[in-house]
Amino acid sequence: MHTRASLLLLFCFPVLLNAAPSSDNAAGDSFLLGCGLAKEGGKDSDGRQWTPDDKYLSETNSLTFKASFQDPSLLSEVPYMTARIFTAEASYKFPIQGDKRYWLRLHFYPSVYNTYDPVNSYFSVTANGLKLLSNFSASITCQALSQAYLDREYSLAPLDSDTLTVTFTPSDKHDGAFAFLNGIQLIQMPDFFDEAPLVGFDDQTMDTKTMHFQTMFRLNVGGQYIPPNEDSGLTRMWYDDRPYIYGSATGVTNQATKEEKIDYKTLPKSIAPLNVYSSSRSMGGDKNVNMGYNLTWIFQVDPDSMYLARLHFCEYHYSRLNQIAFKIYINNLTAETSADVLGWSGGKGVPTYKDYVIYVKDEPGDDKLWLALHPAPETKPEFYDALLNGVEVFKVNDTDLSGANPQPSDMLVNHERKEKAFQSKHGISRTFFISSAAGGAAGFALVAAIIGVAHHNRKRVPGSYTPSSSWLPLYGHSHTAGTKSSRSGKSVGTSNLSAMAQGLCRYFSLQEMKHATKSFDESNVIGVGGFGKVYKGVIDNGFKVAVKRSNPQSEQGVNEFQTEIEMLSKLRHKHLVSLIGFCEEENEMCLVYDYMALGTMREHLYKGSKPLDMLTWKQRLEICIGAARGLHYLHTGAKYTIIHRDVKTTNILLDENWVAKVSDFGLSKTGPNMNQGHVSTVVKGSFGYLDPEYFRRQQLTEKSDVYSFGVVLFEALCARPALNPTLPKEQVSLAEWAMYNKRRGTLEDIIDPSIKGKINPGSLTKFADAAEKCVSDLGFERPSMNDLLWNLEFALNLELKSDSSTAPSQDESEFSEVTLENNGMAAHYKNLSIENEKGLRQDSINDNPAVVFSQIGNPTGR
Repeated sequence: MHTRASLLLLFCFPVLLNAAPSSDNAAGDSFLLGCGLAKEGGKDSDGRQWTPDDKYLSETNSLTFKASFQDPSLLSEVPYMTARIFTAEASYKFPIQGDKRYWLRLHFYPSVYNTYDPVNSYFSVTANGLKLLSNFSASITCQALSQAYLDREYSLAPLDSDTLTVTFTPSDKHDGAFAFLNGIQLIQMPDFFDEAPLVGFDDQTMDTKTMHFQTMFRLNVGGQYIPPNEDSGLTRMWYDDRPYIYGSATGVTNQATKEEKIDYKTLPKSIAPLNVYSSSRSMGGDKNVNMGYNLTWIFQVDPDSMYLARLHFCEYHYSRLNQIAFKIYINNLTAETSADVLGWSGGKGVPTYKDYVIYVKDEPGDDKLWLALHPAPETKPEFYDALLNGVEVFKVNDTDLSGANPQPSDMLVNHERKEKAFQSKHGISRTFFISSAAGGAAGFALVAAIIGVAHHNRKRVPGSYTPSSSWLPLYGHSHTAGTKSSRSGKSVGTSNLSAMAQGLCRYFSLQEMKHATKSFDESNVIGVGGFGKVYKGVIDNGFKVAVKRSNPQSEQGVNEFQTEIEMLSKLRHKHLVSLIGFCEEENEMCLVYDYMALGTMREHLYKGSKPLDMLTWKQRLEICIGAARGLHYLHTGAKYTIIHRDVKTTNILLDENWVAKVSDFGLSKTGPNMNQGHVSTVVKGSFGYLDPEYFRRQQLTEKSDVYSFGVVLFEALCARPALNPTLPKEQVSLAEWAMYNKRRGTLEDIIDPSIKGKINPGSLTKFADAAEKCVSDLGFERPSMNDLLWNLEFALNLELKSDSSTAPSQDESEFSEVTLENNGMAAHYKNLSIENEKGLRQDSINDNPAVVFSQIGNPTGR
């Protein structure tokens, strides 16, 4: 039943090898070979030197060509823009040490090479007789996952040979079939594998020393993405675990403090980097809540295969045995009845790991590997909790690691059929089409995992699409081709949009949209923006949503539609609005979000008609803090800096619990080029909130968002629009008017009358000072979102001190002018995730802001 075999193999797994092969490689050296490179080789975007592959070929019946199109997701030409084509069986031969284990990594970019079309490429790959790939099509795999290129990683057990022979064989089942390769890496690795228990079979173990592995997943649980150059010597990539968590019970994340040292003792440091063991995910501090759920991760795998799950642990908070003990389940089978990390590791802050082997059956529905943790009350632990620091999943076999090609969805096939017709009708080069259809960008496919998890708890409805899963980083990025929207609303140049978007989130038919909104009844309109009207809707038998429908006359068209899908599908945070899905049909474009019951921040500031509608100062601070958290995550929490570019009070939404969420990512920008400090781009945004430096220089930085948020802060304080042309000239701009009064000492004169005189003076001063710095004319004078957030928390703390019943105990001196550079707490705060913000005991900021602030000011983890 191998219908999805090889979907979860290692994709987008570049590594950093400092040692390039010399002209006379000795056995055990590292090989970093670009196929078809010129004699001088070349460097990739990470600065690695790749060398030509020809000296390791045992046959000369191959061809080398340059790809006809460089996908925007390829940040450099090396190694993907040149390929070696094999029209007949051919092999590479590498000198190795027969008693050592090796990583083997293969790189594929299915583009057109001269007359060789990747759709005709089917081939097999073996390594000393071990079958790695069988009838493999890189084109189909990339098409199914909407990505441009893919990498695969294998861990080869000692081969008892001084030569590794990697053989490529074109398929004899397809006319004109050929094999190709863009890059190949070989690196000696320590042998980390030994005997491991067989889950479901009492007292039985498997000796994995002689087994070969294929990397399926490698996750930094509770932490962030770890790039190869931050790995512990083996250039691995560790991804965020959040896309794989089942349901909404995500527990809490924990971060070791500077005082909580990690000591590997006798464990080799190369087993996993320090960052894996210094962060973890646990269930939380509420016993009753913890006993009611399992902390669960789900991985989509090939059925009828053996898998090794390696779990990494490090307890750096507790110090006594049986303070926490928990059960470990894999596919509903008990792997551990009472896991005590301190008992395993022998001490606080000492890393350890456990391996488990399980067989995944070949039956309907058996294409998932479930990992679940639950407290073990039978041992009477002090705390009912569980924790995990990292997880790796490997496919295990001694002769065959291959699997079938994934099957592209019917929706994708239909969209691409339309694209082909469009290309033919308009005479557009097939070369470009194939390259873009192959995926557009590697980052898009990563969201399949997120959506797969989301759909486990959601009823499938007609028209919905559950994409295939793959292991890809949460923080992927792509540079998609620009698109335009015509005045009639018909998309122009959208050949890449639908194929891209359908793989990111749920697809709704137009009929479903009409049913949800009662045919876009005007009585359901809850807002109007640059993209179009927003309707209240109901889907899935009662689930409330907000449907943003495009206006054909709007200046915001396909670009914003595509950007919104790309951005929000890759981001999950308590203070970012959640995108559920989209519709693109019959010239209609709709985006579907979670319904935010209390509307926008703006309407509660100066459109309330009743006293209860007007926000208190404490509420305003909490809303600003929530929005700041969302923006801080955008600026620092992802692999690349994300700049919102349209921060304003109408784009800060409130749910039924008054939790603020940043919305509307249609103008957002992101990219690796932020290491230059800015992105050069056409100025867009909302006047009144627009950064004057950005307007003058057309260079966008994260400080542009800080300026806009400074205007939001003054808006929260003064309850008036950012621009009001009806006022005298000097008062039209809120930022300028507020700054004028702040410098004159008359700021209190323009404060919202409903809160004037009700604000703690210290809180007001701290808030106003922070807002003033935000709207500085020069970007470098503005604070980072992290520094701003800390000072807003301080302002809230000062406000709460006026109420002795909730006053925190922190000394005020702890919180004066905080910066990341000189304060350890601020540095720790930068690493806090959404789960930390929720609090250990499910105390929300709305219930008791002092508790949340206390946790941030004095972080204790679990």
